[in-house]
Amino acid sequence: MTRSIVRALLGITAASVLISTPAEARVVRVDVQTRTTIAGGAAFGAGGAYDRLTGRMYFAFDPRNPHDRQIVDLDRAPRNAAGEVEAWSEFVLLLPRDPARRNGVTLVDVVNRGGMTVGVFQLGAQRGASPDSAGAYGDAFLLRRGYTVLMLGWQWDILPGSAGLHFGPPVARGTDGPITGLVRSDITIDAATRTIPLGHRVSTSQALGYAVSDTLDAANTLTVRDDPAGPRTVIPRGAWRFAREEADGRVVADPTNVYMAEGFQPGRIYEVVYRAQDPVVVGTGLAAVRDVISYLKYDRGSVAPTRYGIAYGVSQTGRFLRHFLYQGFNTDERGRPAFDGIFAHTAGAGRGSFNHRFAQPSRDAQPYSTFFYPTDLFPFTSLTERDPVTGARGGLRTAVPPGAHPPKVFYVDGGYEYWGRAASLTHTTVDGSADVGFLPSERRYVMSSAQHSSPAGWPLPPAARIEEGPAYRGDPMDQRLALRALLVALTEWVTSGTTPPPSAYPTLRAGTLVRADTRTNPRIPGVTMAARPYTPARLDLGPDWPRGLIRNEPPVVGAPYTVLVPRADSMGNEVGGIRSVELRVPLASYFPWQLRAVAPTDRLVSFAGTFVPLPKTAAERQRRGDSRPSVEELYPSRDAFLQAVDRASATLAAQRFLLPDDRAVARDRMASTWDWLFSH
Repeated sequence: MTRSIVRALLGITAASVLISTPAEARVVRVDVQTRTTIAGGAAFGAGGAYDRLTGRMYFAFDPRNPHDRQIVDLDRAPRNAAGEVEAWSEFVLLLPRDPARRNGVTLVDVVNRGGMTVGVFQLGAQRGASPDSAGAYGDAFLLRRGYTVLMLGWQWDILPGSAGLHFGPPVARGTDGPITGLVRSDITIDAATRTIPLGHRVSTSQALGYAVSDTLDAANTLTVRDDPAGPRTVIPRGAWRFAREEADGRVVADPTNVYMAEGFQPGRIYEVVYRAQDPVVVGTGLAAVRDVISYLKYDRGSVAPTRYGIAYGVSQTGRFLRHFLYQGFNTDERGRPAFDGIFAHTAGAGRGSFNHRFAQPSRDAQPYSTFFYPTDLFPFTSLTERDPVTGARGGLRTAVPPGAHPPKVFYVDGGYEYWGRAASLTHTTVDGSADVGFLPSERRYVMSSAQHSSPAGWPLPPAARIEEGPAYRGDPMDQRLALRALLVALTEWVTSGTTPPPSAYPTLRAGTLVRADTRTNPRIPGVTMAARPYTPARLDLGPDWPRGLIRNEPPVVGAPYTVLVPRADSMGNEVGGIRSVELRVPLASYFPWQLRAVAPTDRLVSFAGTFVPLPKTAAERQRRGDSRPSVEELYPSRDAFLQAVDRASATLAAQRFLLPDDRAVARDRMASTWDWLFSH
């Protein structure tokens, strides 16, 4: 029976509620540290008033349970008196105050690098607004529809003290002392520096890295190379050390940074291999995500009882959900299905560093950084495939243990994922010669021409213009409207069995999937076209990789896979997927890729696209030598343009790729694009 104990927290006026749960729920305790009412109790449509809860959830995992045995090193972690391994997660919960107003679905936000991601479904959110204010939720799309939303920490390498949601996993130990092993850290920089961190750096944020355990270990090496597949040059040990440079120029010893007096040069690839100890049992993060939805679904005394669970992950956590499915984590310790639906967004072909010894979950695989981590590994397709080079056979959904439960799955990517995340491998053979299908419980949708995960801010600022040419950094094609429609479709598939729209993605069969070097592009003077997509290679991680242990560090790199990209129309906009209003009634070329401004300039910028407006007049088009039609040649007037927008949005709504209520939003965005174009 659930019981609550209220106690005061020092310095906090809200109450903390401790909720203990039955042992079989695997969430053994919930510590609700704050509970506030959003927007003073204002009603959000069908969801009514919402509460926001924060706190910690405590988990226990049984190393003897067959559904926990895939967690690498769980059997080497400390155990409690019951023989179980413990962990905790920070959480945020958005909950309709009135249970009758809940739609029965809990959307679990598998947070990306600690940060909330379901905000992509809610338009107009105010950056920096208090999470207890209405402004933080924009148009409150999820709240107006009565979703319960749970954001849960799962990633161990979020920096302590940072704003993200943290996870406290156990540490594995050997029978006669600490476990040690080699860890690899690589980094590319765009500006000279003398200090680089061992933890992965993403934009301006940094992840927690494993510290070097012995600075004098002979295995510690630093190399540099000029191409991912190029030869490594060893930097003499006397030229660098584990240290950092302070702002005042002092150099201090630091086991989590590398310092080199001569400095690290932009565009070059530096790689540190070093000995570390005390590996985190990283796979408990996967189990925590599994167990939290089982707790909410099967324990009627839980903090937020629900009937259905849908997991949403984007980018890193989209890959997390592919990994979750591959290793059979959707079956809990009692053999019950965990999630009913999975929304894996912008994962491309990847899985990730989510369940092996010395795994660094922040590491990924980008066009020009974080090379050769276990991200893009065979198998890629849901159905069984064979690698003709290695002879390996397998499938993303066929390697799961017996008795696993298949949730309804949406794989949703943008055009960027074909250029920067090898997405074609999710539905072609590894040699790119044939299409491969999906399971009946799966759908695949591609947002044609969309950059990674969310659009560039609109309107684009003058500083986004690339030199004096016609192009701008950032792709503002607004895929969020289609994402909202897809979430509704997945919810209806889960809750009522309503069949979702047919998959929409480029294929070889339809002629909408091509090699990048054979793709026909428009001629736009001043714009260099991308021709080199990110291409993963076969990796030999060593003989113990099936047990989650990397022995080859760095791995031995084998033959590359074959990556294909969507075909382009005469504007350069992609075909084969969901073509938004921006592509159906074009005013610009929306390229989901962007080329680096510093060497090597033929490689892609991570995650970003490019926007190239059409010439406004035929005279301008002819003067520039642009092969694309001008705006005046396409539309006789602004009114005629908006009438075409209305027809396109009606078609999208009929296809269920645009919600009827969002047609006005799409129209306003297109009107704004027209006005912006003719004011510049």
